[in-house]
Amino acid sequence: MQKNATASINTAANAGGMPAAGRLNWSTRMAFILAATGSAVGLGNIWKFPYITGENGGGAFVLLYLFCIALIGIPLLIAEVMIGRRGKHSPPDAMRALAKEAGVSQRWSLVGWVGVITGFLLLSFYLVVAGWAVSYIFTAGTGAFNGASGDEIGAMFGGLVGDPVATTVWGSVVLLITSAIVIKGVKQGLERAVTTMMPGLLVLLLVLVGYAMTTGHFAEGVNFMFNPDFSKLTGTSVLVALGHAFFSLSLAGGGMMTYGSYLGKDVSLGKTVLTIGVLDTLVALIAGLAIFPIVFANNLEPGAGPGLIFVTLPIAFGQMPMGQVVGLLFFIMLSFAALTSAISLMEPAVSFLTEKKGYSRLKAGSMTAAGIWVLSLGSVFSFNIWQDHTLYGKTFFDVLDYLTSSWIMPLSGLAMAVFTGWVMKKTATKEELPHGMTHTLWRFLIRYITPVGILAVFLNAIGVMG
Repeated sequence: MQKNATASINTAANAGGMPAAGRLNWSTRMAFILAATGSAVGLGNIWKFPYITGENGGGAFVLLYLFCIALIGIPLLIAEVMIGRRGKHSPPDAMRALAKEAGVSQRWSLVGWVGVITGFLLLSFYLVVAGWAVSYIFTAGTGAFNGASGDEIGAMFGGLVGDPVATTVWGSVVLLITSAIVIKGVKQGLERAVTTMMPGLLVLLLVLVGYAMTTGHFAEGVNFMFNPDFSKLTGTSVLVALGHAFFSLSLAGGGMMTYGSYLGKDVSLGKTVLTIGVLDTLVALIAGLAIFPIVFANNLEPGAGPGLIFVTLPIAFGQMPMGQVVGLLFFIMLSFAALTSAISLMEPAVSFLTEKKGYSRLKAGSMTAAGIWVLSLGSVFSFNIWQDHTLYGKTFFDVLDYLTSSWIMPLSGLAMAVFTGWVMKKTATKEELPHGMTHTLWRFLIRYITPVGILAVFLNAIGVMG
């Protein structure tokens, strides 16, 4: 049965491009786990999770978020990696191969195309924010935060985003590093980068938690995060938790599907994806334990919104003992997180060009980077020379963010849930998830629960709910 199924999928895959047998694999299961966790662990974990937790009351929101990860995030992550591994191609051809195997229209390949395009669009504005993080390494390292007031640090950040040249330069640095890694390929580039940066990120995060324990407010931070007060939850909190559970695992951006295509058949899909989900969630929780005690020790507001990382925390770094060192370590860690995610956003397009067009990694990476860089200028200018040019009140940056996060990604995720839950044959999905109980639970969630959650995320994002 297994032999026949393998032959069938190889035949289907060959119709979409290069032979499936020629696909490179990760050297080890751990390399895939680190790469996929790096893709998931980005600015959302360290920047967004703490402030939305602060805005939504702390502990009760954390519990709600964990519940959503289990019912929405993990099942969809399994689905996306499953498509990549079984299809053994870049996203468009992986979807085409599996649609052929299932005997349905190969127009399902559009879902793969959307993944490639989404990664391209996301990276064009993600690298702008990542550039801010990299620039703050040098700002913190030079002691610019030392003794500075809130107004002064706000002016520093405003000066950075208001300077199109500086923002372009820092974003370009991020793109150059990302491109250099991706161009080197799966084993020499992606694996080497993630096996260095992910352990480094975790070590830096634990060092910061260690420092947070010395502030005298660590217990307050723990209490804030893990002592639930359900009276603070609202309907909006539920939708925010659903949305963040969906986006925090880097779903529907093409990266996980592409990474899955490099995953060998001998690796347990269920156990591996569960490990990734647990690690991603732990990083978010540990980031909160590092950040909230520092915030409380300096009488700052935990629900400070997006400015928590670039304005609120630097105020604390400027006032506390060893703040210059702690600030430096924090922004190095944040930059590592941004880079590991940026790599996964660029890889789908490069993978497609090398596979479908026969380009070298150098040519494919250079072409992709050039396109992303040109598009990124619109996001750079959104904070300065184009800030008054809006579409329905949204800048270029806001429009890209809204289109990808509110429309494209939820609909793409919904399509993947429907495809794996209802279109792929049960025998095919069971070959990828052979453990009976695991497959039964996953199939129930991906068919009936996950789509409802994704639909709620989508309706909330476009303003129908909430």
